Amino acid sequence: MKRLAAAFLVLLLILGLAAPSARRGWEAVLLLADLAGHPLVTPATTRQEIAYTVDGRSHRGDLYGSGNSASLILVPGAAAAGKDDPRLVGLAHGLARAGWRVLVPDIPGARALKISTADALDIADAVRHVTVQGGRTAVAAVSYAAVPAILAALEPGVADQVAVIAAIGSPFDAVRVVTFFTTGFWRAAPDQSWRRLEPNAYGKWVFVLSNADRLDDSGDRTLLAAIVRRKLSDPAAAIDDLVRRLGPQGRSVMALLDNTAPERVPELLTALPPDLATEIARLDLARRDLSELRAELLVIHGTDDRIVPVGEGVALARAVPHSSLYVLNNLAHADLKPGGLGDAVTLWQAVHRLLEWRDRIG
Repeated sequence: MKRLAAAFLVLLLILGLAAPSARRGWEAVLLLADLAGHPLVTPATTRQEIAYTVDGRSHRGDLYGSGNSASLILVPGAAAAGKDDPRLVGLAHGLARAGWRVLVPDIPGARALKISTADALDIADAVRHVTVQGGRTAVAAVSYAAVPAILAALEPGVADQVAVIAAIGSPFDAVRVVTFFTTGFWRAAPDQSWRRLEPNAYGKWVFVLSNADRLDDSGDRTLLAAIVRRKLSDPAAAIDDLVRRLGPQGRSVMALLDNTAPERVPELLTALPPDLATEIARLDLARRDLSELRAELLVIHGTDDRIVPVGEGVALARAVPHSSLYVLNNLAHADLKPGGLGDAVTLWQAVHRLLEWRDRIG
């Protein structure tokens, strides 16, 4: 194992020194080694909890790194630990050691396992905060958080302030993603055949928790939340006793979740409560004109992703004029640890491009 790690680091060193900018190439090597758990150097980085206000709206977050560095906003995905998730903290420290001043905003919805378009305002305010003295910033977003991050970067007054977005394991077409996490089937276009991959049930239950509050029936809201808590605690747990008590709105949600036929998903989506169906449409990047996105988009996705299929990353990159696609074989949705030499090279290229932007906006 140690020999493999040493060979891995030697290869990265060669790549770093062969890059057009040897310094940036080497810094990319250092960051990848950091992510792989084999740090070559470990300069001290600071983490400071801060509070900030934008247009009267109060926010909190964690600030990593030097105040004189280029800024990067790292947006957490749907995880109960939010900005304190150990994986996110490790990534933030690594980015700070790579020369970024990293702001990780506290997104209440993400901590509650709820992703919505309302998160775009929190992200936009983080952009406004770090660019208050002018200039531009970078944004890195994990999983479903990439959707509100991209929506924030489309807002007037924010679009010119975001230079680059790194989207890791991002959804694109909401209907396709819902079809995948409920049935396990995915296809890139209606004229293509279905592909089957066993989905990670986490995505399905986060979807329910994200949208339970959009039901008018308070009883159904409570029951759905209880179902999610039980399933997240034990995926094999029985929920029949809770499902039997659901009203019409709750049953429409469970009908979608229990469905195994991919062609029925559009019909079942239209049967959902109006507020829920509307929010799904708002989160659907496939319905947006992404040609208006001024930031460069770096899409990083894994072929082994069982929450958001890799085809979503491919489609997202195609929809944005200024984009680059980095496909890894072993990413496990959003775990930025290179799983082999090929993945290391691909991830190195993505990191190097991000560091190019660091030097441009720093």
